[in-house]
Amino acid sequence: MPNHIHLIWELLKPNGKEKPSASFNKKTAHLILIDLKTNHQKVLPYFEVKETERKYRIWKRDALAVKMFNIDVLIQKLNYLHNNPLQAHWNLALIPEDYKWSSASFYQTQTDTFDFLTHFKNRFG
Repeated sequence: MPNHIHLIWELLKPNGKEKPSASFNKKTAHLILIDLKTNHQKVLPYFEVKETERKYRIWKRDALAVKMFNIDVLIQKLNYLHNNPLQAHWNLALIPEDYKWSSASFYQTQTDTFDFLTHFKNRFG
């Protein structure tokens, strides 16, 4: 989607007291800011905020993180992710596999164009 991202990932090891989503947001925001400052300085002002603890905000506060507590929830969320680009307000593809930034084609063809995807059935049987 043009203004947000959906991810399903597995936490492989504990990351201290911080929630996994907070660690993800912190690390990726840092890397995105480095890229913006280096390669896209004209875009940088769009991320400026008037906050005492930071000058820029990349991610929305309190992003929705949902724990996948069983396989049914995982499948439901995966289907939602794959169909989200097709919704009328986005209309980014006609079928899930056509959306470039989706894992839907991976689940159809088993070809990992991102080079990091793992089929959930390989993890949960």
